[in-house]
Formats: sequence, C-alpha cells, structure tokens
Amino acid sequence: MSQTAIDFGAVSVERGEHPFDVELIRRDFPILRERIRGKPLVYFDNAATTHKPRSVLAAVSDFYSTENSNIHRGVHYLSQLATFSYERARGRIRIFLNAADTSELVFVRGTTEAINLVAQSYGRANVDAGDEIIVSQMEHHSNIVPWQILCEEKNARLRVIPVNDAGELDMDAYEALLNDKTRMVAIAHASNVLGTINPIAEIVESAHARDIPVLVDGAQAVSHMPVDVQELDCDFYAFSAHKLFGPTGIGVLYGKKDFLETMPPYEGGGSMIQSVSFDGTSYAPPPTRFEAGTPTIAGAIGLEAAIEYFASIGANRVHSYELELLDYAMERLSAIDGLRMIGNPPHRVGVISFVMETAHPHDIGTILDTEGVAIRTGHHCTQPLMKRFGVAATARVSLAFYNTRDEVDELISAMGKVTEVFGK
Repeated sequence: MSQTAIDFGAVSVERGEHPFDVELIRRDFPILRERIRGKPLVYFDNAATTHKPRSVLAAVSDFYSTENSNIHRGVHYLSQLATFSYERARGRIRIFLNAADTSELVFVRGTTEAINLVAQSYGRANVDAGDEIIVSQMEHHSNIVPWQILCEEKNARLRVIPVNDAGELDMDAYEALLNDKTRMVAIAHASNVLGTINPIAEIVESAHARDIPVLVDGAQAVSHMPVDVQELDCDFYAFSAHKLFGPTGIGVLYGKKDFLETMPPYEGGGSMIQSVSFDGTSYAPPPTRFEAGTPTIAGAIGLEAAIEYFASIGANRVHSYELELLDYAMERLSAIDGLRMIGNPPHRVGVISFVMETAHPHDIGTILDTEGVAIRTGHHCTQPLMKRFGVAATARVSLAFYNTRDEVDELISAMGKVTEVFGK
C-alpha cells in the first residue's frame, strides 16, 4: 500500500491512519440501505452530491417543526429563536474554516453563486479593459463562465494555467502568467475530474507578491480534508453544503473582511440595507449586505449539523481512510483490460475518471446502474479539461468516507458486465 503523505500545512495525513468504523458510520445514512433495481445501492457519485446523515435530516425537520419563522426583523419568540439558530450556524462555519470573524462568511445558494457574487461585485468594481483574470484548465464551468461574462463586459482577458499529463497544474506557466494586469486568480482547491489537490498556499503566495487576490473554489475539498482559510491566506473561499453531507440550496462564501467591506451589493432587496428612501439607499455591512431577501434558513441549520457530524469523525481521519480506499479502487480498476485512467496526480482526493476503448462512458454508467452501482458519466462541467485530454466524456467514480472495499468489489463485478457486453 502506498504511504504517501499529504501536507496540508499544519496537518500531515498518512494513508493507513483511519481509526473509525465505516460500517457504524453507514448506519447514520438511511439512503445507503436503499435497493436499486433490486440490488443494494453502491453510491460512487459523491463529487456530484453527498448523502445526508440522520442528524442533518433531523436538524432540518426540527427547524420546520419547532422554530419555523423568518429571521432578523421579528420581535416575537419564534423569529428570535430562528435568528439565533441561523447565526449560530454561521459561527460554527467560522470555526470549521478558521475564519477570523463571522462577518467574513456570507450565506449563498452554493459555490456557483459565491463565485458569481465575487465576479459581479468585486470584479465589476476592479476589472477594466485590458486587465486579466487567471483560471486553470481544470476548472469547473462555474469557475470559468462567470469570469468570461465579466471579461466580455469589461473587455478584459481570461488567461489559463495549463495542466500536464498527470493532471497537475504547470506552476512555471502560472508564474509566467502573473503580471501587472492580473486582477484575480480563481482556482479549484481540488479537481472534480482528476482529484488533483492544488498547491493553494503556493498559488496564493505568488499572487499576493503582486497584490493580486485569489478566489478558491473549495467545492471538492471541504468534504475530504482540513481547510484553514487563514493558513491558506486566500482572499475568497467558496463551497456548497450538499457536497459536505448537508442540504442542497445553501453554501458559503468566505471573504476577507477588507475585501467584503469595499464590495458593492450583489443583489438588492430586504435585509441588506441600512435605510431606504427614494433619494437613495445605504447598505448594511457584510455579511448582511450580500444576503438580500429571506435566506435558506433551514439549509444553514442543516449545514451546521453536517459540519458537526463531519467534525465528529475528523477531517484527518476521513482523508486517511479515503486515500486507502482510493488506492484499492485504482488498483482494481487498473487491472481491467482496455480501461485508461485520466490523469494520475500524486496528491489527490478520492476521484477517479476513466475511459474504455470499447464502451462509451454513458453506456458504462447505464450498465452499472442495472447492477445498482451509481457513478457519474459525461463531461462533468469541465469541457475544456476534456478537450485537454482528448476525450468528450469520462466515467467518474468519486468516494466518500461511507464507501467500502466491498462496494469497490461490487463496482469491479459490475464492470465485468460492461466487458461482457462491449468486449475487452
């Protein structure tokens, strides 16, 4: 078994360190007992969305059953109680990310909205004609399209960090792209296709040497490893609850206080104001300035419960277990004739993308589904990355801490059905 250490700064995680009982954990997730087409569910689509433990389901249900009310402006008991729960969730997220202050945490619908918020608020105010924004070749469309829209509006230029054959960023090329015209670096913490963990601290340090802010798309990182925004020193960090065992429709944008305080509102409406008249409006300070209208209150409370659950297991132990499971899955998959994995980064989360010579990814996914095995097939909202590797789509297996070796064996058995149909 590989014993590669993954360095997160203050934390070092080794493959093989996972003192927790995965079967006990699985009991907390009711959906894992479901049967698909008469067969036990084997769920390897965690990069798209994760399942929810009972504590999250209970937290959302309890809110609607016992606390349901709108927040911040009501003087009655339920409104006060709901407000307390909502802001308590923000405080728990501050600890989770090690943000300096709760005012640096904005509730949004998810990673996509968080990136759009920064592009449309900070970007519109700070990007002019001829300026440049840097992204990478491995970015999700959510971290490409918002910047393209901004560049088109401002007549700015999008610059792209290339990816090598192993699925790693070309860091020399990145350094060469940085210049006096660069106004933002927007980069994934971990790739949703390759699993690559990018060297965020190094990327940030190089950008900050030129006073360039950095936004990190953390959607694929927060459920797999420790994240400390102060240690990374990034200026913005975005993630979605539903990829962290929480509800859909809620996410978080972390932004350094100095940035958020100077940014104009992203949307207008109730709550985000100090005063309104027909002569003009003054805006509330962050984070309220960026939370117009009634938020997803139950979602925030569900996210708090998800973070509590994840923390009870431990990010280090999660990552260690997943690395061991990843090694096993890669070993089993690599033994299949005609199967080719896309990328092989040394530092990665539990994501494996592959193609086969004889079967289209959609056919692979369809046959696996008949065996109760759920994977993702397609371009994974990363069409530029697909083009880089010369494929239109891949089959993707993505792991979570509730997956097991036995499930990997079920995957391999189901892949046998693929080779029976399409040949080797």
